[in-house]
Amino acid sequence: MVAAYGEQLLEWLNQYTFPTEGKFQDPNHAQKIAAFFLDELLRNGTTTALVFAAVYPESVDAFFEEVSQRNLRMIAGKVMMDRNAPEFIRDTAESAYLDTKQLIKKWHKKGRLLYAVTPRFAITSTNEQLTLAGKLLKEFPDVYLHTHLSENVKEVESVAALFPDAKGYLDVYDQAGLVCQRSVFAHGVQLTQAEFKRLSEAKAAIACCPTSNLFLGSGLFKFDQAKSTEHPVKLGLGTDIGAGTSFSMLQTAGEAYKVAQLQGQSLSAFKSLYLATLGGAEALCLEDQIGNFEIGKEADFIVIDLQATPLMALRTPNFPVQSLSELAEAVFALTILGDDRAIQAVHIAGALTYERDSKGQ
Repeated sequence: MVAAYGEQLLEWLNQYTFPTEGKFQDPNHAQKIAAFFLDELLRNGTTTALVFAAVYPESVDAFFEEVSQRNLRMIAGKVMMDRNAPEFIRDTAESAYLDTKQLIKKWHKKGRLLYAVTPRFAITSTNEQLTLAGKLLKEFPDVYLHTHLSENVKEVESVAALFPDAKGYLDVYDQAGLVCQRSVFAHGVQLTQAEFKRLSEAKAAIACCPTSNLFLGSGLFKFDQAKSTEHPVKLGLGTDIGAGTSFSMLQTAGEAYKVAQLQGQSLSAFKSLYLATLGGAEALCLEDQIGNFEIGKEADFIVIDLQATPLMALRTPNFPVQSLSELAEAVFALTILGDDRAIQAVHIAGALTYERDSKGQ
């Protein structure tokens, strides 16, 4: 459904997303798409991701089976949603709890796999379901919480109508015990100052998804508030495929730069690189295992070709660079001009897993 035309968030979900997700009840379809998805991640240089599966447990099984074959460190979970969606992709509060519990026992910490309790967002979950999601976090304190938060103005309005007793969107999750150190909230475009502060206090994280937010017209993420000195929030970049328009973290970083520019802010090349590497690892509480080249960490890394295209070669003619300023310029050009063609090789746990051939494929 990537590149589906013409809607904003809520309409887009009903017209494109839900029908597409319905196909994942078929294990063969789920396996086929999971394999393609993971191959695209590797081709674009992404070695770890936090991923929404569909509502069906089969989709989680298919995803983790494909991940296991590639020895990747991945986090995923079955979407939980028991209202405001077509019947064919709804569960119940109780079935979501039982299915998730079984999937956690089956997959969490099996090899390099990790599990995320995944209510889709407040609109598609009842209070009962969100409360049971919080119960799962208490029963399994080392799993993640993954959901959407404050993406779109109409969405925020709908949440306020559905949860009149909550002080705001984030408070809906807070009341259910879902705002904690291992919580990752996608988007956060419409967050208030008080909500940023609460996320900082809880050491929760935001996955900023600029290509998605621009594509659906959701708004501009407030980098300055997210990284204020008074209450900074853990932050990583997300592609949000298929509302997002690219698997490439380089293109995602380029769009993040533009989002900051539109608000009179600057996002440096090194900050972008940090958000796509160690910043993402910190957002996932994995900074002791991945994110940079410190001794003892898992050897997931990529090799980048700064001259992968004729335009990139023209823009960055002199490499290796001779100074920090030259490096900053080269990295910035990479985030604006680079895409999957710039990924020369991908190593997983030290082993070469993907290499771009002479034809650039």
